[in-house]
This record gives sequence, C-alpha cells and structure tokens, in this order.
Amino acid sequence: MGKINPYRLKISQLRALVTIADSGSFSDAALQLNLSQSAVSHAIATLEEELGVVLLSRSRQGAILTPIGAQITEEARRVLQGLEHLCRQAQAARGLQAGQVRIAGFRSVATHLLPVVIQQFRQQYPGLGITINEYQNFQQVEEDLRQGRADVGFTYLPTQPEFEAWELLHDRYVVLLPPAPEPPPQPFTWPHLSTYPLILGPAHDSDRTYVDRHLRRCGVTVKPTYEVKEDSTILGMVKRGLGATIMARLAAEPIPSGIRVAEVPVPLERVIGLIVLKDALLPPAVYAFIDIFKTVVQQVPLDMIDSASPVVSLPFPDQGNSSVPPQ
Repeated sequence: MGKINPYRLKISQLRALVTIADSGSFSDAALQLNLSQSAVSHAIATLEEELGVVLLSRSRQGAILTPIGAQITEEARRVLQGLEHLCRQAQAARGLQAGQVRIAGFRSVATHLLPVVIQQFRQQYPGLGITINEYQNFQQVEEDLRQGRADVGFTYLPTQPEFEAWELLHDRYVVLLPPAPEPPPQPFTWPHLSTYPLILGPAHDSDRTYVDRHLRRCGVTVKPTYEVKEDSTILGMVKRGLGATIMARLAAEPIPSGIRVAEVPVPLERVIGLIVLKDALLPPAVYAFIDIFKTVVQQVPLDMIDSASPVVSLPFPDQGNSSVPPQ
C-alpha cells in the first residue's frame, strides 16, 4: 500500500467524520450538515479509502467508531478547531483595517494621555479613525456609553456595575495658592486654606461634588467665593492672586509658573478608569485601542504627569453601586 498523501484529504470528509461521531448515525449527521445521507456516506467511504483503514462500524444501532477511527476523529477535531481559530484571526485582522473608535472622556485625560496613545494607535492601525467627545462631567461620559454614542470612556472608579472597567491612574488633589515669596506652610492646614478666597467649579460639576464631599467628611465648611467652569480660568485667577483652589493634579498640569502647590490637609485622590459597556458587541478596533492605552499609561514618565501614578491595568473586580467615587 502506497504512502498516504495528506493533501488529498478534504475538510468536508473530516467534518462528516466528526459529526457522525457526535450524532451517532449517518442520517443525523446528514441533517446537521444539510447534506443527503448518500453524500455523507460517500465522504466517509472516500476518507477510509484514502487512509486505508476502517473508521466506522455500521449497524442497526448506528455508527460506532473503530479504535483507529476514534483516534483519527480526535485529530480531525483538532484540525477543524485550528481552522476555526485561523478564521477568527483573519476576521479580527479585517476589523482592524478600517473602522472608528469613539471615545468619551474629560479634559485632563484628553490633554495629557490621549495624544500619545492616539499617536501609537495610528502608527499601528493607520486605517482606523478616532472621534473624541470631551465633557466636564464623568456622568456624561457614562451616559454616552449607555446611549451607544461612544465605545470606550474614561470615568472615576468605582463606577456602575453595568460597565467593565480597568484602573489606569491614581491622581491626587492638591491645593493651588497664589504666587508669594514664601513657600506654603508645612504642614498646610484647613485654617490656612480659609485665609484665601476659594475658587471651585460649579456646584453641578462632578469634580466639585467630589471635593465638597471630602471637605464635609473632614468637618470643613467652605463657601467658594468664585464658581468657575473651566480649569484653565481657575488657574489664571489663582495666578492673579484672586484666591486658592483644590484641583486634581492632572487637571492642573501644566501648573502656571509662580503658583504654589500645597498638599491637601487630609489627602484626597481620584481613581481614573477606562470603561466599556458590559456585554457590548465591540469591534476589534476598540480592544486594540484599550490594549495600547493600558500599555502607554504604564510607560508614561511620572514627571510628565507628576502625581498621577499609573497602576497595573487589570479588570476591576468589583465596580460597586455608586457612580460617585467614595470618600
């Protein structure tokens, strides 16, 4: 008997063998494969002829694998699984040749992190486009994902359980003081802060809510002298000596020259996370973007973001039940 030529074997023959093994009969296999029973019988007969061995014993009870038939069936399963994996890889590659990643976030992330991420993303996937929606409020980011207006977003953690999230940064808050010859007192205290007019964001702003809750927990009652929407405007007012503010360090960067930086008397930080909607059917481009973002964040020099500290990017195990970060 001559040498078996593996390239004469057909995928349809292997599929027929595996289906018969699973279903137990030629007739049931024919139904599953949407073929005639004679076509299935022919596929097995030609396969046995090519291999020179009997794969199946036929009887009234159905089709039973011979010992060599059982071994070859397991090999056939692996071949078919390998083909499925090959197709999945090709499908993923096709999804990375064209498409759009829609991002929702807030200014500090968009300013300091997204540009370097987008640069690497475009270098690796030049056919993919990116759109960015910027908001003052992380709740607006989450709503964009709920409404299908964004694929991926940046918010404070913990977040709602409807999202899958990854921790990216721990960003601490600082007190920013007007220029003066002397450095801030050490340690800086709440009474020291009360000597300055306070400049904060508007009451409905999520970052303002975050700071207000922290102050209440510390037993501090303050009423801002100014309520200002834009971080850049707040920084300009501090530089002009109009008051002091409490701001996340990443949001404050680059801190204008002359502004003095003090630690919040009771430390406060926000945890910034990257989120997608759980169980959403997201295109491969979104997961490619997430992978690049997590890699870039871990490589960002700390002096670029100062106090914003990258953390290991792993799935966040317990999202909690509140969209407002804990104090």
